Amino acid sequence: MMTARLFLTGIDASGRHGANPGEKDEAQPFVVDLDVEVRVDADAIDATADYRTLIAAVREVIEGRPFDLLESLANAAAERVATFPGVVSATAIVHKPSAAASNRVQGVAAAATAPGTT
Repeated sequence: MMTARLFLTGIDASGRHGANPGEKDEAQPFVVDLDVEVRVDADAIDATADYRTLIAAVREVIEGRPFDLLESLANAAAERVATFPGVVSATAIVHKPSAAASNRVQGVAAAATAPGTT
């Protein structure tokens, strides 16, 4: 068995997250980057974690229940990805472009890492 890392960048989704008044009223854009360590048992798609499934799972988290903190949202995304077979660990970096623009900075993001169940 070997392990490899998947880097999935620019996963876009809309969600209702934020601690400030009105941030949950309308969906706003979020962008997620994943760094996923996966077990690879053979040169076959069913011998590792399928990145298409991981991307869909992240979008479900972003589009799902609201969070106040970006850190909590990143943790939820990392924990969800870490539940898939073959995942050794998952780091989710969640970017909130509207927060960056309103604070006149290039980026606002939070990262969290979760161990896999494998």
